[in-house]
Amino acid sequence: SMLLVGREITNDDFIQPLKLIDIVTSRNAYGRQYDSFVASGEFSPHSELEELEMVFIRSPKIVSLGDDVQILGKCQDEITIVQQDRVVATAFHPELTDSTRFQEYFLSLID
Repeated sequence: SMLLVGREITNDDFIQPLKLIDIVTSRNAYGRQYDSFVASGEFSPHSELEELEMVFIRSPKIVSLGDDVQILGKCQDEITIVQQDRVVATAFHPELTDSTRFQEYFLSLID
């Protein structure tokens, strides 16, 4: 979860993030469960731009990110996929679509 691997969560005092990636997030920033939606976003692994379906369910938004964090995806002008070193985080649920493109990229990071 993007919330768990980040540095800080602005609106949650109960979760202690692991601080594996230099991002600050806001919990449930897209709304509650009934505000869930599916949208087409941009995914740019290895610098090539691809269209990627993204499912947002009670998803966080990135409030800020550190200089060493690479942006790999966006949807509706919001950052939705980030990477720092080998840590990758998404604001959406890539497992809820028919596409395996994100998972393929994620697995490519393993040596």
